[in-house]
Amino acid sequence: MKLLSKLTAAALVTGALFFTNTAKAQTTPANAFRLGLGIETGVPTGSARLGSTFTLGGTARLQYGISDSFALTYTMGGYHFFPKKNPATGKRYGSYGEIPIKFGFKEFFVPDIYVAGEAGIAYEKLEKGWGPHRLDLSPGLGYANKTWDVSVRYENFSGAGQDHFGLVGLRLAYGFGL
Repeated sequence: MKLLSKLTAAALVTGALFFTNTAKAQTTPANAFRLGLGIETGVPTGSARLGSTFTLGGTARLQYGISDSFALTYTMGGYHFFPKKNPATGKRYGSYGEIPIKFGFKEFFVPDIYVAGEAGIAYEKLEKGWGPHRLDLSPGLGYANKTWDVSVRYENFSGAGQDHFGLVGLRLAYGFGL
C-alpha cells in the first residue's frame, strides 16, 4: 500500500508540474506553413463495423500557425474500409472508401501535446461507382515534434439519410516546414 501511495503522489506531482507549465510550443510557428504526410489505420464504428474489419489510408495535412500555440489545418486523403465475409453466404461484403476534405485547428495546450478538431465533407467511393457525400466531424488528441506527428481521433461520417458510422483512428505523419 505504501508503494501505491508513493506512486500516486509522484503521479500527482508530475501532473501538476506538467499542466502548470505556461510555456506553450508547437511545431508550426506563428505565420508559417507546415506539411505533414501521414499513414492512418483504424477500427470501424457504428454501422461500418458490421461489414468492415479495419481501415487503412493516407492523408496530407497543411498547417498554418496563427500563434505559437494555435494552428489552422486543411486535411485531405483517403481511407479504405476492408470488408468482412458475410457469415451467411461466405462472400465478402462490398469494399468502399471515404475521401475526406476537412478544415480544422490544432491547439497546443502543453509543449508538443495538442487537441484537434476538424469538420468537412467526405465522398464515398464504392466498388461500383460513387456513393453519397457525408458530413465528416473529427476530434483528436496528438503529439507532434519538429518531424513526427502521432495522433488518435474519432472520425464520424453522417448524413445522406443513412445511419452514421465512423472510425477510431491512429495517424503517424512525417512533417516539414514550407
